[in-house]
Amino acid sequence: MSGIIDLRSDTVTRPTLAMRQAMFDAELGDDVYGEDPTVNRLEARAAELAGKQAALFVPTGTMGNTIGIKLLTTHGQEVICESRGHLLNYELSMAAWFAGCLIRPVDAAEGILTWEKIEPHVRPLGPHWAQTGCIELENTHNMAGGTVYPLETLDEICHEARKRGIGVHLDGARVFNASVAQGIAASRICRDVDTVMFCLSKGLAAPAGSILAGPRDLIERGRLHRKRLGGGMRQAGVLAAAGLVAIETMIDRLAEDHANARRLAGFLGTLEGVRVLNSQPATNIVIFDVAGAGKTARQVSTALKEAGVLMNPVAPAVMRLVTHCDFAAGQAGAVEAALERAIGR
Repeated sequence: MSGIIDLRSDTVTRPTLAMRQAMFDAELGDDVYGEDPTVNRLEARAAELAGKQAALFVPTGTMGNTIGIKLLTTHGQEVICESRGHLLNYELSMAAWFAGCLIRPVDAAEGILTWEKIEPHVRPLGPHWAQTGCIELENTHNMAGGTVYPLETLDEICHEARKRGIGVHLDGARVFNASVAQGIAASRICRDVDTVMFCLSKGLAAPAGSILAGPRDLIERGRLHRKRLGGGMRQAGVLAAAGLVAIETMIDRLAEDHANARRLAGFLGTLEGVRVLNSQPATNIVIFDVAGAGKTARQVSTALKEAGVLMNPVAPAVMRLVTHCDFAAGQAGAVEAALERAIGR
Protein backbone atom coordinates (compact mmCIF):
# COMPACT_ATOMS: atom_id res chain seq x y z
CA MET A 1 0.00 0.00 0.00
CA SER A 2 3.05 2.25 -0.26
CA GLY A 3 2.16 5.55 -1.89
CA ILE A 4 -1.58 4.99 -1.48
CA ILE A 5 -3.60 7.70 0.29
CA ASP A 6 -6.30 5.85 2.17
CA LEU A 7 -9.34 7.92 3.14
CA ARG A 8 -11.84 5.06 3.32
CA SER A 9 -12.02 5.29 7.12
CA ASP A 10 -10.04 6.14 10.22
CA THR A 11 -10.06 2.40 10.94
CA VAL A 12 -7.08 2.12 8.58
CA THR A 13 -4.77 3.96 10.98
CA ARG A 14 -1.64 2.13 12.07
CA PRO A 15 -0.16 2.08 15.57
CA THR A 16 2.53 4.65 16.30
CA LEU A 17 6.08 3.70 17.18
CA ALA A 18 5.33 4.54 20.82
CA MET A 19 2.41 2.11 20.75
CA ARG A 20 4.54 -0.63 19.22
CA GLN A 21 7.20 -0.14 21.88
CA ALA A 22 4.57 -0.20 24.63
CA MET A 23 3.18 -3.45 23.21
CA PHE A 24 6.65 -4.96 23.23
CA ASP A 25 7.25 -3.91 26.84
CA ALA A 26 3.75 -4.67 28.18
CA GLU A 27 3.40 -6.36 31.54
CA LEU A 28 1.01 -9.26 31.03
CA GLY A 29 -1.34 -11.57 32.91
CA ASP A 30 -4.57 -13.47 32.28
CA ASP A 31 -7.30 -10.90 31.81
CA VAL A 32 -10.14 -13.45 32.12
CA TYR A 33 -8.92 -13.91 35.69
CA GLY A 34 -8.61 -10.13 36.03
CA GLU A 35 -4.84 -10.48 36.34
CA ASP A 36 -3.51 -8.52 33.39
CA PRO A 37 -2.09 -5.34 34.96
CA THR A 38 -1.93 -3.45 31.67
CA VAL A 39 -5.59 -4.13 30.90
CA ASN A 40 -6.50 -3.11 34.43
CA ARG A 41 -4.63 0.19 34.01
CA LEU A 42 -6.34 0.86 30.69
CA GLU A 43 -9.79 0.15 32.10
CA ALA A 44 -9.21 2.41 35.10
CA ARG A 45 -7.93 5.28 32.95
CA ALA A 46 -10.70 4.85 30.38
CA ALA A 47 -13.35 4.96 33.11
CA GLU A 48 -11.80 8.18 34.38
CA LEU A 49 -11.86 9.77 30.93
CA ALA A 50 -15.50 8.77 30.44
CA GLY A 51 -16.46 9.91 33.94
CA LYS A 52 -17.81 6.46 34.84
CA GLN A 53 -17.26 4.07 37.73
CA ALA A 54 -15.80 1.25 35.67
CA ALA A 55 -14.80 0.24 32.16
CA LEU A 56 -14.38 -2.93 30.15
CA PHE A 57 -11.82 -3.53 27.39
CA VAL A 58 -13.48 -5.29 24.43
CA PRO A 59 -12.07 -6.35 21.05
CA THR A 60 -14.44 -4.26 18.92
CA GLY A 61 -16.91 -1.40 18.97
CA THR A 62 -19.68 -3.73 17.79
CA MET A 63 -19.11 -5.94 20.83
CA GLY A 64 -19.12 -2.89 23.11
CA ASN A 65 -22.42 -1.65 21.67
CA THR A 66 -23.93 -5.14 21.80
CA ILE A 67 -23.09 -5.53 25.48
CA GLY A 68 -24.23 -1.99 26.28
CA ILE A 69 -27.67 -2.62 24.74
CA LYS A 70 -27.93 -6.00 26.48
CA LEU A 71 -27.22 -4.43 29.87
CA LEU A 72 -29.95 -1.80 29.52
CA THR A 73 -32.74 -3.97 28.06
CA THR A 74 -34.63 -7.23 28.39
CA HIS A 75 -35.71 -9.55 25.58
CA GLY A 76 -38.70 -8.34 23.62
CA GLN A 77 -38.14 -4.63 24.12
CA GLU A 78 -37.42 -1.90 21.56
CA VAL A 79 -34.33 0.26 21.19
CA ILE A 80 -34.79 3.73 19.69
CA CYS A 81 -32.01 4.54 17.22
CA GLU A 82 -31.47 7.14 14.49
CA SER A 83 -32.30 5.61 11.12
CA ARG A 84 -28.75 5.93 9.71
CA GLY A 85 -27.15 4.74 12.93
CA HIS A 86 -24.28 2.28 13.00
CA LEU A 87 -26.13 0.09 15.50
CA LEU A 88 -28.98 -0.46 13.04
CA ASN A 89 -27.12 -0.64 9.73
CA TYR A 90 -23.61 -1.98 10.30
CA GLU A 91 -23.63 -4.35 13.29
CA LEU A 92 -25.25 -7.48 11.83
CA SER A 93 -28.49 -7.07 13.85
CA MET A 94 -26.70 -7.89 17.11
CA ALA A 95 -29.36 -6.00 19.10
CA ALA A 96 -31.82 -8.62 17.86
CA TRP A 97 -29.49 -11.61 17.80
CA PHE A 98 -27.94 -11.18 21.26
CA ALA A 99 -30.13 -8.74 23.19
CA GLY A 100 -33.44 -9.91 21.70
CA CYS A 101 -34.55 -6.35 20.94
CA LEU A 102 -36.14 -4.67 17.94
CA ILE A 103 -34.63 -1.38 16.81
CA ARG A 104 -37.16 1.40 16.27
CA PRO A 105 -35.52 3.72 13.70
CA VAL A 106 -36.22 7.46 13.86
CA ASP A 107 -35.18 9.89 11.11
CA ALA A 108 -33.31 12.97 12.31
CA ALA A 109 -31.70 15.87 10.49
CA GLU A 110 -27.91 15.55 10.54
CA GLY A 111 -28.31 12.31 12.49
CA ILE A 112 -29.00 14.21 15.72
CA LEU A 113 -32.02 12.92 17.62
CA THR A 114 -33.93 15.32 19.85
CA TRP A 115 -36.41 14.52 22.59
CA GLU A 116 -39.12 15.99 20.40
CA LYS A 117 -38.26 13.38 17.75
CA ILE A 118 -37.91 10.55 20.26
CA GLU A 119 -40.97 11.06 22.46
CA PRO A 120 -43.65 9.92 19.95
CA HIS A 121 -41.84 6.58 19.67
CA VAL A 122 -41.50 5.89 23.41
CA ARG A 123 -43.88 3.08 24.32
CA PRO A 124 -44.94 1.75 27.72
CA LEU A 125 -45.61 -1.95 28.16
CA GLY A 126 -48.93 -2.79 26.52
CA PRO A 127 -50.91 -5.65 25.00
CA HIS A 128 -50.01 -4.89 21.38
CA TRP A 129 -46.58 -3.29 21.25
CA ALA A 130 -43.09 -3.73 22.61
CA GLN A 131 -41.93 -1.56 25.50
CA THR A 132 -39.11 0.92 24.91
CA GLY A 133 -36.05 -0.53 26.63
CA CYS A 134 -33.43 2.06 25.85
CA ILE A 135 -32.42 4.95 23.62
CA GLU A 136 -29.21 4.69 21.61
CA LEU A 137 -27.39 7.82 20.43
CA GLU A 138 -24.36 8.08 18.11
CA ASN A 139 -21.84 10.85 18.80
CA THR A 140 -20.24 11.64 16.43
CA HIS A 141 -22.74 10.37 13.87
CA ASN A 142 -20.83 8.50 11.20
CA MET A 143 -23.12 8.48 8.16
CA ALA A 144 -24.43 11.98 8.80
CA GLY A 145 -20.87 13.26 8.34
CA GLY A 146 -19.33 13.18 11.80
CA THR A 147 -21.97 15.44 13.32
CA VAL A 148 -21.83 16.28 17.02
CA TYR A 149 -24.62 16.35 19.59
CA PRO A 150 -25.21 19.75 21.21
CA LEU A 151 -24.84 19.29 24.96
CA GLU A 152 -28.28 20.68 25.72
CA THR A 153 -29.86 18.15 23.32
CA LEU A 154 -27.97 15.26 24.87
CA ASP A 155 -28.79 16.43 28.39
CA GLU A 156 -32.51 16.77 27.63
CA ILE A 157 -32.74 13.28 26.16
CA CYS A 158 -31.00 11.75 29.17
CA HIS A 159 -33.16 13.75 31.61
CA GLU A 160 -36.43 12.74 29.95
CA ALA A 161 -35.36 9.12 29.55
CA ARG A 162 -34.38 8.88 33.21
CA LYS A 163 -37.79 10.22 34.29
CA ARG A 164 -39.35 7.30 32.42
CA GLY A 165 -36.92 4.66 33.61
CA ILE A 166 -35.38 4.24 30.17
CA GLY A 167 -31.65 3.72 29.81
CA VAL A 168 -29.44 5.63 27.35
CA HIS A 169 -26.49 4.04 25.56
CA LEU A 170 -24.02 6.23 23.71
CA ASP A 171 -22.22 4.84 20.68
CA GLY A 172 -19.26 7.12 21.17
CA ALA A 173 -16.96 5.36 18.73
CA ARG A 174 -15.56 8.82 17.91
CA VAL A 175 -16.58 10.63 21.10
CA PHE A 176 -13.10 12.17 21.41
CA ASN A 177 -13.62 13.80 18.02
CA ALA A 178 -16.76 15.35 19.51
CA SER A 179 -14.84 16.35 22.62
CA VAL A 180 -12.11 18.12 20.64
CA ALA A 181 -14.59 19.76 18.25
CA GLN A 182 -16.62 21.19 21.13
CA GLY A 183 -13.71 21.92 23.46
CA ILE A 184 -15.48 19.90 26.16
CA ALA A 185 -14.15 16.96 28.17
CA ALA A 186 -15.44 13.57 27.08
CA SER A 187 -16.55 12.97 30.67
CA ARG A 188 -18.96 15.91 30.36
CA ILE A 189 -20.39 14.56 27.10
CA CYS A 190 -20.87 11.13 28.71
CA ARG A 191 -22.05 12.45 32.08
CA ASP A 192 -25.72 11.50 31.91
CA VAL A 193 -25.71 8.46 29.64
CA ASP A 194 -25.88 5.08 31.36
CA THR A 195 -23.30 3.32 29.21
CA VAL A 196 -20.86 4.52 26.58
CA MET A 197 -18.66 2.75 24.07
CA PHE A 198 -15.64 4.40 22.47
CA CYS A 199 -13.05 3.06 20.03
CA LEU A 200 -9.31 3.03 20.50
CA SER A 201 -8.67 1.86 16.95
CA LYS A 202 -10.09 4.66 14.81
CA GLY A 203 -8.72 8.19 15.10
CA LEU A 204 -6.71 7.22 18.18
CA ALA A 205 -4.77 4.71 16.03
CA ALA A 206 -4.46 1.74 18.38
CA PRO A 207 -4.33 -1.55 16.43
CA ALA A 208 -7.52 -2.94 17.98
CA GLY A 209 -9.94 -2.56 20.85
CA SER A 210 -12.75 -0.50 22.30
CA ILE A 211 -14.02 0.46 25.74
CA LEU A 212 -17.45 0.06 27.34
CA ALA A 213 -17.89 2.25 30.41
CA GLY A 214 -20.67 2.68 32.94
CA PRO A 215 -21.76 1.86 36.50
CA ARG A 216 -19.65 -0.77 38.23
CA ASP A 217 -22.46 -3.30 38.62
CA LEU A 218 -23.37 -3.11 34.93
CA ILE A 219 -19.76 -3.43 33.81
CA GLU A 220 -19.28 -6.53 35.97
CA ARG A 221 -22.29 -8.09 34.26
CA GLY A 222 -20.87 -6.90 30.96
CA ARG A 223 -17.70 -8.88 31.65
CA LEU A 224 -19.77 -12.07 31.55
CA HIS A 225 -21.37 -11.05 28.26
CA ARG A 226 -17.92 -10.34 26.83
CA LYS A 227 -16.95 -13.93 27.66
CA ARG A 228 -20.16 -15.25 26.05
CA LEU A 229 -19.32 -13.35 22.87
CA GLY A 230 -15.79 -14.72 22.75
CA GLY A 231 -14.10 -11.58 23.99
CA GLY A 232 -12.04 -13.13 26.80
CA MET A 233 -8.62 -12.47 25.29
CA ARG A 234 -6.29 -13.75 28.06
CA GLN A 235 -2.95 -11.85 27.77
CA ALA A 236 -4.71 -8.85 26.26
CA GLY A 237 -2.25 -6.41 27.77
CA VAL A 238 -0.34 -6.49 24.48
CA LEU A 239 -3.28 -4.64 22.91
CA ALA A 240 -4.18 -2.65 26.01
CA ALA A 241 -0.69 -1.15 26.11
CA ALA A 242 -1.29 0.46 22.73
CA GLY A 243 -4.69 1.64 23.93
CA LEU A 244 -3.09 3.41 26.89
CA VAL A 245 -0.70 5.26 24.60
CA ALA A 246 -3.63 6.12 22.31
CA ILE A 247 -5.75 7.79 24.99
CA GLU A 248 -2.80 9.65 26.47
CA THR A 249 -1.19 10.93 23.27
CA MET A 250 -3.64 10.91 20.35
CA ILE A 251 -6.71 12.85 21.48
CA ASP A 252 -5.59 16.46 21.16
CA ARG A 253 -4.18 15.95 17.67
CA LEU A 254 -7.66 15.04 16.34
CA ALA A 255 -8.07 18.75 15.63
CA GLU A 256 -5.65 18.30 12.72
CA ASP A 257 -7.95 15.70 11.18
CA HIS A 258 -10.89 18.06 11.50
CA ALA A 259 -8.97 20.84 9.75
CA ASN A 260 -7.98 18.51 6.91
CA ALA A 261 -11.61 17.40 6.48
CA ARG A 262 -12.73 21.03 6.25
CA ARG A 263 -10.12 21.74 3.57
CA LEU A 264 -11.21 18.78 1.44
CA ALA A 265 -14.90 19.62 1.90
CA GLY A 266 -14.20 23.15 0.73
CA PHE A 267 -12.43 21.88 -2.38
CA LEU A 268 -15.20 19.43 -3.20
CA GLY A 269 -17.64 22.32 -3.04
CA THR A 270 -15.81 23.95 -5.98
CA LEU A 271 -16.33 20.96 -8.29
CA GLU A 272 -19.27 21.32 -10.64
CA GLY A 273 -22.07 18.88 -9.91
CA VAL A 274 -20.75 17.87 -6.50
CA ARG A 275 -22.97 18.45 -3.48
CA VAL A 276 -21.23 18.26 -0.12
CA LEU A 277 -23.81 17.12 2.41
CA ASN A 278 -21.82 18.57 5.31
CA SER A 279 -20.02 21.52 3.74
CA GLN A 280 -18.56 22.58 7.12
CA PRO A 281 -17.53 19.27 8.72
CA ALA A 282 -17.66 19.33 12.51
CA THR A 283 -15.08 16.56 12.74
CA ASN A 284 -13.20 14.26 10.35
CA ILE A 285 -15.88 12.90 7.98
CA VAL A 286 -17.08 14.37 4.68
CA ILE A 287 -20.11 13.02 2.80
CA PHE A 288 -20.60 14.14 -0.81
CA ASP A 289 -22.96 13.43 -3.70
CA VAL A 290 -21.60 13.17 -7.26
CA ALA A 291 -24.89 12.64 -9.14
CA GLY A 292 -24.87 16.20 -10.47
CA ALA A 293 -21.55 15.51 -12.18
CA GLY A 294 -23.11 12.64 -14.10
CA LYS A 295 -21.07 10.08 -12.20
CA THR A 296 -21.81 7.14 -9.95
CA ALA A 297 -19.96 6.77 -6.68
CA ARG A 298 -18.47 3.50 -7.92
CA GLN A 299 -17.08 5.21 -11.04
CA VAL A 300 -15.48 7.95 -8.97
CA SER A 301 -14.09 5.45 -6.45
CA THR A 302 -12.53 3.39 -9.25
CA ALA A 303 -10.97 6.46 -10.90
CA LEU A 304 -9.58 7.63 -7.56
CA LYS A 305 -8.08 4.22 -6.85
CA GLU A 306 -6.27 4.33 -10.20
CA ALA A 307 -4.80 7.66 -9.03
CA GLY A 308 -3.69 6.16 -5.70
CA VAL A 309 -6.50 7.52 -3.53
CA LEU A 310 -8.98 5.27 -1.73
CA MET A 311 -12.53 6.44 -0.87
CA ASN A 312 -15.66 4.37 -0.37
CA PRO A 313 -19.10 4.73 -1.93
CA VAL A 314 -21.85 4.70 0.71
CA ALA A 315 -24.80 4.91 -1.73
CA PRO A 316 -25.13 4.78 -5.55
CA ALA A 317 -24.14 8.46 -5.94
CA VAL A 318 -22.77 9.25 -2.47
CA MET A 319 -19.23 8.93 -1.14
CA ARG A 320 -17.49 9.34 2.18
CA LEU A 321 -13.96 10.40 3.02
CA VAL A 322 -12.47 10.21 6.50
CA THR A 323 -9.28 12.00 7.57
CA HIS A 324 -6.96 10.56 10.21
CA CYS A 325 -3.45 10.65 11.63
CA ASP A 326 -1.92 8.74 8.69
CA PHE A 327 -3.11 11.45 6.31
CA ALA A 328 -1.00 14.61 6.39
CA ALA A 329 -2.09 18.08 5.32
CA GLY A 330 0.69 17.95 2.71
CA GLN A 331 -1.17 15.14 0.92
CA ALA A 332 -4.32 17.23 0.41
CA GLY A 333 -3.08 18.64 -2.89
CA ALA A 334 -2.66 15.14 -4.35
CA VAL A 335 -6.17 14.19 -3.21
CA GLU A 336 -7.65 17.36 -4.71
CA ALA A 337 -5.92 16.73 -8.04
CA ALA A 338 -7.20 13.14 -8.07
CA LEU A 339 -10.74 14.31 -7.27
CA GLU A 340 -10.64 16.89 -10.06
CA ARG A 341 -9.56 14.27 -12.57
CA ALA A 342 -12.11 11.72 -11.35
CA ILE A 343 -15.06 14.11 -11.22
CA GLY A 344 -14.02 17.05 -13.39
CA ARG A 345 -14.82 20.71 -12.97
